[in-house]
Amino acid sequence: MAQKTLVIDLDRCIGCYACEAACKLENNVPMGVYYNKVLTIGPVGKYPDIHQYFLPTVCQNCKDAPCLKVCPTGATYKTEDGQILVNKEKCIGCKMCIAACPYGARSFNPESKVVEKCTLCRHLQEVDEKPACVKACCAGARFFGDIDDPESDVSKAIAAAGPENVHSMPDVGNKPTVRYILHKKTGEWQVKPPKML
Repeated sequence: MAQKTLVIDLDRCIGCYACEAACKLENNVPMGVYYNKVLTIGPVGKYPDIHQYFLPTVCQNCKDAPCLKVCPTGATYKTEDGQILVNKEKCIGCKMCIAACPYGARSFNPESKVVEKCTLCRHLQEVDEKPACVKACCAGARFFGDIDDPESDVSKAIAAAGPENVHSMPDVGNKPTVRYILHKKTGEWQVKPPKML
């Protein structure tokens, strides 16, 4: 079974926020709503050994997504290729999925009165394009593809980094699929999810 997801190389990410801007522009995301948010982790350590890195956060497209389980209308659903999406026609804006997400990856749109999130630019995928954030990344830090396909960009990036340098958000039984590459020379991986930072 396919699992489309992102791999983000934190060694390369320069915190330019191009991914945030591209996401907002491509998806017409209103002010105060984020599908993609870049956090600054650090600085941590003691001089002269101080580290800081940027952590872009998105929906983790969990294999066992808690947002899917709590949605009372079936508005949150999973595609055949493992992506978690929201059917805005079915969403009643109850925000139960927002509360269930351990990563704070969902937003309530005050204009449309529904919950929204990263779609990995599904509309671009349908015309064989990559998500806007991947295309806009000037540092080449974002990879998109099927993590179950060893020939995909994401699988190749993971293999090149080595298992000791590949991280994910804390798994609380939901099995997040997004992977982050971070070598110790860049920074120490922080284990708290964004909702708790």
